[in-house]
This record gives sequence, structure tokens and C-alpha cells, in this order.
Amino acid sequence: MKNVNKIRMRETIVSYCFLAPVLIFFVVFVLVPMIMGFVTSFFNYTMIDFTFVGIDNYVRMFNDEVFRKSLVNTLIIVIGSVPVVVIFSLFVASQTYERSMFTRSFFRCVFFLPVVTGSVAVTVVWKWIYDPLSGILNYILKAGHVIDQNISWLGDSRYALWAIIIILLTTSIGQPIILYIAALGNVDKSLVEAARVDGATEFNVFWKIKWSSLLPTTLYIVVITTINSFQCFALIQLLTSGGPNYSTSTIMYYLYEKAFKLSEYGYANTMGVFLAVLIALISFAQFKILGDNVEY
Repeated sequence: MKNVNKIRMRETIVSYCFLAPVLIFFVVFVLVPMIMGFVTSFFNYTMIDFTFVGIDNYVRMFNDEVFRKSLVNTLIIVIGSVPVVVIFSLFVASQTYERSMFTRSFFRCVFFLPVVTGSVAVTVVWKWIYDPLSGILNYILKAGHVIDQNISWLGDSRYALWAIIIILLTTSIGQPIILYIAALGNVDKSLVEAARVDGATEFNVFWKIKWSSLLPTTLYIVVITTINSFQCFALIQLLTSGGPNYSTSTIMYYLYEKAFKLSEYGYANTMGVFLAVLIALISFAQFKILGDNVEY
């Protein structure tokens, strides 16, 4: 018995030794910064001051017109991108998963390429597309007589945010398409064939048989896409810097501006805490709505 206990103790120690590097990394670079961010959100924390102010930063945040505008822009990005990503990815996957291996690989490569391409490279291409003087988008629309004169897509507050959303969509659909193709490949083919023999339409086959198998994948895609949309930052920083007149500013970009341009770390951490709580609440709601019907 003593030998068994010694072996178990030795195995436990060895296991924790293997886990130690990851645990240390998590504590130092994730857990500690999270705690520090929450604590300093109650301070007037700048380069020259560190004074406790209680909930004044939170009061200031909700009274900040630019923050409210950034919050609305963030919600527009989330609401405008998440449903489109899910529906379009599911449509493309359903049209390609039964094709030949070469066709599936081709479409997966095409749609996943923007995901693995660097943000700077993607930004350079889209900046050229949106260029108000020599951009290909204005050229095509004028050639098709859709517009009469060039439009400054990133310089006009009426179009800038939607231009950002379009770019975000192109970089967000790659992974969901691959996940949906894999999930559709795991659907029980005997059930699908039996339903078709019984005269079920393709819509009924999808809704009654395939959709239940896709719910776990859909839940994952919805949650991850929502989080990524809330954290949209690089595109805005590289293309518009929140302009014109904060029409493309998001919470993440405004947080960055306050922290690293104006050195208002306490106020920036306040927005970070608010964003984390908002994402957690929305993710919880998504799990409650979609997760109740998920069967693993």
C-alpha cells in the first residue's frame, strides 16, 4: 500500500512539473494582468498620478460621448457581422462538402487565405481597393453606372464603418467554413439517405437531420465570432484610426487611444473591464439560447 501511495505521489509531482510552465505563464501573463486591470480601474492611474477615485472612472465612462459612440459602433459591427458569417459559412460549406476532394480543398484554401494572411497585407490590399482616386471599387461602380463620382469609402462617415465590416467579414469566414465542412462530413449518411428515399426535400433533410448535428459547431462559431468582432482593432488602427470623427471608433480602439496615446491607464482599464463583462454576458446568453438544444 505504501508503495502504491509513493507511486501516485511521484506521478502527481511529475504531472505538476509538466504543467508548471503553462501555469506560470497563465498566472503571470493572464491572471495577474486581469486582476491589476480590475484594481486599477478604480484609480486615476496616469504617468504622473496614482490616486484612488472609486467608481468615478465608471461614471465618467458612461457620460463620455465618444465612449457611447464607440459602444454603438462596436454593437453595429457585432450585429452586422456575426449573422452574416454564420449564414454565409454554412451556405458555402453545404454547397462544397459533398464535392470532390480537390474542389473542397480549393474552396477551403480560397476562403481561409485571408485568415492566415497578415493584417498589414490585408489592410494594404483593401486600402488600394477603397482608394478614392484610383481604387478598383470606385472604378467598377462607375463603369457599371452605379455611382457618378468617386466615393471616399474610408473618409466618409456614412460608409467608413460598413467598409470596415466588409473587410472583417472576409477575414472571419475562413475558419467557420472549414468547421462546417468537417461537421457536415460527420453527419450520419444513412439517416440522410433514408430521409431522401422517403421523399424528404433537401430543406427537410437539412433542418430535421443535419442541423441538430451542426448545433455544437454553430454555438462555437457564434461565440468565437462574437468575441472577435468585439475585439476588432487592427483594421481600424491601420485604416481609419477611429475616424472620421470617431465614426469607426470601437471600444477596443478607444481603450488603446486612452491607454497608449494619452496615458490614462486607469480609465482605459475601466473600459476593458466593461468590455470583458459585456462579452461574458452576451456569451452566456448565447450558451443559454443555443446550448440548451446542443447534444454532444
